[in-house]
Amino acid sequence: MQHLSEPGYAHEMGKRFAQVMAIATLLVWSGRASALVVCETDCDGDRTVTVDELIRSVGIALGEEPLTSCPAADPTGDGQVMIDDIITGLDRALDHCPAAYPRDEVLRLNQMQVLGSHNSYHVHSPPALFQAVADFSQPIADTLDYGHPPLAEQFSERGIRQIELDVFADPQGGLFAHPLGLAIVTGDPDLRIPELEAPGLKVLHVQDIDYYTNCQTFVECLSQIRAWSEAHPLHAPLMIQVEAKDDVLPAGLGFDFVVPVPIGPAEMDAIDYEIRSVFPPEALITPDDVRGSHATLREAIEQDGWPTLAESRGKVFFCFDNENATKTFYLNGHPSLRGRIMFTSSAPPADEAGFVKLNDPLGDFARIQEYVGQGYIVRTRADADTVQARTGDTTMRDAAITSGAQFVSTDYPVPDPRFGTGYMVEIPGGMPARCNPISAPAECVAGDIE
Repeated sequence: MQHLSEPGYAHEMGKRFAQVMAIATLLVWSGRASALVVCETDCDGDRTVTVDELIRSVGIALGEEPLTSCPAADPTGDGQVMIDDIITGLDRALDHCPAAYPRDEVLRLNQMQVLGSHNSYHVHSPPALFQAVADFSQPIADTLDYGHPPLAEQFSERGIRQIELDVFADPQGGLFAHPLGLAIVTGDPDLRIPELEAPGLKVLHVQDIDYYTNCQTFVECLSQIRAWSEAHPLHAPLMIQVEAKDDVLPAGLGFDFVVPVPIGPAEMDAIDYEIRSVFPPEALITPDDVRGSHATLREAIEQDGWPTLAESRGKVFFCFDNENATKTFYLNGHPSLRGRIMFTSSAPPADEAGFVKLNDPLGDFARIQEYVGQGYIVRTRADADTVQARTGDTTMRDAAITSGAQFVSTDYPVPDPRFGTGYMVEIPGGMPARCNPISAPAECVAGDIE
């Protein structure tokens, strides 16, 4: 390779620059696009080598720009941009890049296994509030003694690819803006939370006593997810599990607890509405997308399967946690989930079967493997109520991973040092994802997923 300091280099670079500009002009006018990959001279990682990026690589070679402005211009990692590097970038602009995920056209969404976080919005309550709960019931307090960082940090630093959000209806606004616990924490009986005043779905665990979150409204949480997804367009598809809550706290305890709005048909529509307000259709995988021309979702899953990774990479899909009457509200008027956003937890032979929630990987181990083998998507849990983190027992975790459930949810993608057991959950041999041990083809490797 010729180096900047060699005689004639500047003249040669001048000719190459003219070539770059000429071909770049042709690229602009011909509308040629790059492949959906990360490649040489793709400075911003958007899978497109642009005219500006080619010019930037020339500037780096001439010493007019720092290499930090486009590390991808130095594919060999030797700290220098040579003529050959610029020509390679030019080739990528003209002829596209080699596929980053060469099996995307073959592998399907259900053929991966990834890590999820349980109650992904939940953060530790302030000490004064937590102690008040513990004084009432230490066992209850123990179940609440966990927390997660912001959603984007979970995705980027902990490899999380499935999250869970609990939502409460608040069509008038302000219902949860004056929680009982706030007076305990601040000593001010009149203090309110401004972010909870506006109408719309709110995200929290238990009204009045366990309401501290890393995103307070459903739209706020969704906006954080959308922003991260747009910034990481090659991510494996994200599953967002939604639970609609309206549990009433016991009366007779001497407290005036907030009474939630009962969940009904209007609240079901509100969930879909708020999702659509943040995610455009092209960013979503919906039951209609999967069902296609089939009569039912179950028929589509069993005959065609889930979308390929090529069709679903960089997208999100929603699953509804609730069952029984609440699920019925969501299904009414929408046979096989026509027109709906979320997949419901429905086992075959239900027409809407596609996703199944089975939270007990010990008791439901055989069922999980059966459904995964049939092409369905399953979410299970590796731990619950902080028990495994306190005892160090990995039995439930190991069963969850071995079961083949595509989404394994935990409160501990990293250990909690307070418990001293080192308990944590990770996807073996493939963070953030691996090939599904039940449903993926034998030639699949973890790097094919993400």
